[in-house]
Amino acid sequence: MTLRETAPALRQIVGAAIVDSLARPTALLVARRTAPEQFAGMWEFPGGKVETGESCTDALHRELREELGVDVSLGAEVNGPLPGGWPLNATAVMRVWLAEVAAGDPQPLQDHDELRWIDLADAPALAALSWIPADRPIVSAILELAGS
Repeated sequence: MTLRETAPALRQIVGAAIVDSLARPTALLVARRTAPEQFAGMWEFPGGKVETGESCTDALHRELREELGVDVSLGAEVNGPLPGGWPLNATAVMRVWLAEVAAGDPQPLQDHDELRWIDLADAPALAALSWIPADRPIVSAILELAGS
């Protein structure tokens, strides 16, 4: 038996980099966490866990309806360095997609206490936010994709 066969599978998480326009993104919607305690007050990309039997994109649509009350159109995936996306910790990875609000007005309904649109041309404003550490490299990748 190899190490690969005995290692537990990584938990799949999904997230959305919600932009004002998939065609010409100029602003990014960021969300401030309320829990768990170690991440409360930090900024992140909204999303969550993929449930058993659910595709990653179905999970993302479900999570965004639950957390923000919106339906979105998905754009390109923000490819991470691992096959499952971006490393979050020793047990989880996150796939992230660019997304645009298709219906609804984003509200912090669950897991967040504040939402904020940040100008993608203002990289220092994005960098100044207290991001969950695992999300920082994703911010850089989004700025690159957006041409900022």
